[in-house]
Amino acid sequence: MQPQIPAPPWRPERRKSTKPQLSQDVIVDTALKILDAEGMAAVTMRRVAEELNTGPASLYAHVSNKEELLDLIYEKVAAEIPVPEPDPERWVEQLRQLCLDSFHVLSAHNDIALVAMANLPTGPNTLKLGDAMFGIILAGGIPPREAAWAIDRISLYLTADAYEGSLYTLKQKASGLGMQEWQSEYFGRLHSYYASLPPQLFPALTANLDAMMSGDGEERFEFGLDMMIRGLLSYAPQHKGKGVKRARP
Repeated sequence: MQPQIPAPPWRPERRKSTKPQLSQDVIVDTALKILDAEGMAAVTMRRVAEELNTGPASLYAHVSNKEELLDLIYEKVAAEIPVPEPDPERWVEQLRQLCLDSFHVLSAHNDIALVAMANLPTGPNTLKLGDAMFGIILAGGIPPREAAWAIDRISLYLTADAYEGSLYTLKQKASGLGMQEWQSEYFGRLHSYYASLPPQLFPALTANLDAMMSGDGEERFEFGLDMMIRGLLSYAPQHKGKGVKRARP
């Protein structure tokens, strides 16, 4: 190895560039970090450019606009969801687990679930996810039309639930309270108000207030998911009374 020749001491030392090499992956990763920390409203081309110490114009060589950027973020998040090979003997269990995994991944990324609503899959990860759910339901003997419609309804349910959860999180963060403290205060206040309502006007609500206020978001999501899967089972000709694992009471 040849020895390196030192630079003349009178020449100023060159500073290393603080700008990362721009690419679509770098832009998407940066945007996802912003979304995770502050929510989708904070994700703008200008904000991403600032984080990358560059100008917004330099991003457009890699991402055409904010809409495409959000699609790419969602595509990246979708890659975190495990996708099983359809097994006819375990299709109910597989469908349930795939929905739970999807719900947990979406819930972990602030309000990213909003991108999935009114947006059909077109990227490799979201297409793979949709194809896997379709294949699992078909493996259970569900007719193609009912299977296709089931994907639509189940996907809407889990994305809407995940998005609603992100709105509660935003309220909690805005309050400055911890999640447990905020939930206790928020739902405690709601419980007290409902309890004060006149029973003659709201007999069902006031008589069953504890039941209405019971269960956390996870339990209620699992209850709704199991309810949908039980309905789907009615379209499976070979189903012989096999149940679906119940949500926690």
